[in-house]
Amino acid sequence: MKSKLKREKHIKRKRRIRSKVVGTNKRPRLSVYRSNKYISAQLIDDEKGTTLVSANEKDIKSEVKKGREASSKVDRAMQVGMKLAERALKKKIKTVVFDKGGYKYHGRVKQVAQGARKGGLNL
Repeated sequence: MKSKLKREKHIKRKRRIRSKVVGTNKRPRLSVYRSNKYISAQLIDDEKGTTLVSANEKDIKSEVKKGREASSKVDRAMQVGMKLAERALKKKIKTVVFDKGGYKYHGRVKQVAQGARKGGLNL
């Protein structure tokens, strides 16, 4: 019962945010999805309904094996943000609008945003 109520509150927060945050081709929406285990982010053009760039933890696993240490989930979230920024800059996307997806802006969600900033995106 509690989990259903919690999920409904999350959906309500997400809808409230999405009513205000809209991504365009020039300034796409950086959407964050956070599960208990993984985190992923993508840049979305809401006018066309397409994903322009995406990154998740599977994309950075090869880099972790090569020597870049990302031991905690928070460190991996920072790496995901940096990888997303790297791919976005290749497609000449420099400014984005941040969609935290109904999550609190702290922990892993905040690290994705900071990683994107560190990688060269303007939020």
